[in-house]
Amino acid sequence: MEIPTELSSYIRVLKLASTPSWEEFSQVAKIAGAGILLVGMIGFLIFAIMSFIPGA
Repeated sequence: MEIPTELSSYIRVLKLASTPSWEEFSQVAKIAGAGILLVGMIGFLIFAIMSFIPGA
């Protein structure tokens, strides 16, 4: 493991990276939020079904 080689590759990646625009950030946040809500709703539906089925 050569530290100078890895460090230079990390620096190269950081130089290429840029902060997202507000529109891009907003779109990613909306998609992530929708995914979180979808997973939560699926979990709640499974919980509700399991609580109504006796002996499950």
